[in-house]
Amino acid sequence: MGEINGFLTWGRETPTRRPVPVRLRDWREVYEPFDREKLNHQAGRCMDCGVPFCNNACPLGNIIPDWNDLVYRDRWFEAIERLHATNNFPEFTGRLCPAPCEGSCVLGINQDPVAIKQIEVEIIDHAWEHGWVVPVKPSVLTGKRAAVIGSGPAGLAAAQQLTRAGHTVHVFERADRLGGLLRYGIPEFKMEKRHLDRRIEQMRAEGTVFHVNAEVGANVQIDELQREFDALVLAGGATAWRDLPVPGRELTGVHQAMEYLPLSNRVQEGDYPEPAISAAGKHVVVIGGGDTGADCIGTAHRQGATTVTSFEILPQPPLARAEANPWPQWPMLFRTASAHEEGGTRTYSVNTECFLGDDGDGGGHVRALRYHTVEQSVVDGRMSFEKVEGTDTEIPADLVLLAMGFLGPQRDGMLTELGVALDPRGNVARDSDFATSVPSVYACGDMGRGQSLIVWAIAEGRSCAASVDRFLTGETLLPASITPDRRPV
Repeated sequence: MGEINGFLTWGRETPTRRPVPVRLRDWREVYEPFDREKLNHQAGRCMDCGVPFCNNACPLGNIIPDWNDLVYRDRWFEAIERLHATNNFPEFTGRLCPAPCEGSCVLGINQDPVAIKQIEVEIIDHAWEHGWVVPVKPSVLTGKRAAVIGSGPAGLAAAQQLTRAGHTVHVFERADRLGGLLRYGIPEFKMEKRHLDRRIEQMRAEGTVFHVNAEVGANVQIDELQREFDALVLAGGATAWRDLPVPGRELTGVHQAMEYLPLSNRVQEGDYPEPAISAAGKHVVVIGGGDTGADCIGTAHRQGATTVTSFEILPQPPLARAEANPWPQWPMLFRTASAHEEGGTRTYSVNTECFLGDDGDGGGHVRALRYHTVEQSVVDGRMSFEKVEGTDTEIPADLVLLAMGFLGPQRDGMLTELGVALDPRGNVARDSDFATSVPSVYACGDMGRGQSLIVWAIAEGRSCAASVDRFLTGETLLPASITPDRRPV
C-alpha cells in the first residue's frame, strides 16, 4: 500500500486539458503534462484492497494495486514490468479505454476513485522515455506459421504474443497503413499516431511480418493462406455500421462516421491537403451519443464547423449513480468528453424523422433535419421509444454524421468464403478456446465479440494467442486471462 492515509489526505486529480481556443488550432492530444507530485499522490491514494475489484473489472486483469504502489515508491522500471505482464499496449488503453477499473475502485463507493488510467499512461510514457520498451525476441523458433487478419488492437496483441512464443507471424491489413481503427478511426487529438508507429516498429524488430493493402477474400486468397499457414486468426473487427433508413438518407452530405473520420486522419498523415468531407462553415448534426459521436464532434470543431449538434435517442444519464446501478457496476453517468467541452449542443431523447434536401423535392444536398422528442419505455422486457406528439422540430443541417454503432463484422468476402459459423448476433462464433467452426481458424476481438472496448480487444487477442499456441505446439506458457463468454462487468 502506497500511503496508508493517502485516500484520506489527497483527492482525485487528473491532467488539465489545454485551453479550448488553443487546442482547436491543432490536432495534438488535448491534455497538459501531469505534475509528477500529483501523480505520486494519486498512486498513494490506492488502498491495496484485500479484494481488488479494479483488477476484476479490467478485462486484461491488470494488477493495478501493484503498479500503483511501485509508482508511489518511485520504482518505475518494476512498474512497467508489472504493467506489461498483462497489457501489451498500455499507451493505447491509457489514452482510449473508458477505465472500467475506476468504476469498480473500492474508493469509489463514497469518494472519487483513484486516477488509475492516468497512472497507467504515465508508466508507459516514462518507460518509452527511458528506453525500457525494447523488442522481446523469442529464444527458440517453433517452425510453425500463423496468419493474423486485421491489425487493430486485437490483431496486434495476438500477433505480438504469437511472435514472442516463437512462431512465424504474418499480419494482413486491408488498409494502406497498419492499426485498424487505431489508425483511421481514432482522431489524432485522442491519440497521436506516433504511439502506434513505435509499437509497430517494436513488433517488426521482434519478427512480426506486416502486409498492407492486403484484403483477405479479395487480393489475398483464403485458400492460399490456409495452405501456407498452420493457423489463422480472424481479427478484422466489427466494421458493418448501423444505418438510419429514413426519408432523405440518400441526400448528399449524409455520411457514416467511418466515412468521415478516416479522411481527417489521412490529412494528418499527409495524404491530402484537405479532407473530401469537411465540416468547415457547416451546420453539423451528429446522430449518436457515444465515443464515435464525440470523435466526430471534436473533428468538426477543428475543421471550423459553424454549429455542431449531437442527437441521442436515450435519455440524458444521471449525474450520480442510480439505485439500480450500484457499485461496482460500471457507473452509467453523464460525462463530458473533451470534444463536448469544445462547444456544440447535446440533445437527448430525440429521434430523427427525415432529412430535407435543397432542391425542394427531397433530392440534392441535405439542408435540414426534422426530428421529434421520444419517451422511453420497457414493454415485455424490450426497450421502445414512443413519439411525443407535437414535438416535431426542424434544424439546419449541411453535414449529417451517423455514429450509431456497428452491427458486427463484414459478412461478405472473407467470412463467406471461409464458411465460418456465426452466432445469433451475427458475429463469428467461437468456442471456449476462440476456435471457429473451421479447423485451425480462430477469431478474437470485435469480429467475434461485437462492438466493444479496446481493452476487451487486447484481452481477447492475448487469450486467443494462448489457444493458438497450444494448438500449434500442444502446450502454452502464454497467459490467457479471459474466455469468449466472459461479459463486461
